[in-house]
Amino acid sequence: MTAGAWPYLDPHQSRTHEPTPYETKLARTLEEIFTRDGHDLADVVAGLNARQVRTPDGAPWTEESFRTEMHRLGA
Repeated sequence: MTAGAWPYLDPHQSRTHEPTPYETKLARTLEEIFTRDGHDLADVVAGLNARQVRTPDGAPWTEESFRTEMHRLGA
């Protein structure tokens, strides 16, 4: 099978635009948190706050704000 034979496996297939710098930073930070800190929502929120990666409006993360942002981003 050649590269590109499975176009439906494109990880960005649902995107309508290139990731913003904020989205890229958030994604990279989440990958680091999943690798080092855990997968539970509480671990993710604590990891984002410990790394001082804030919500789009500059506030510390809460479980509710994380859920809201993931919904907004289509995750």
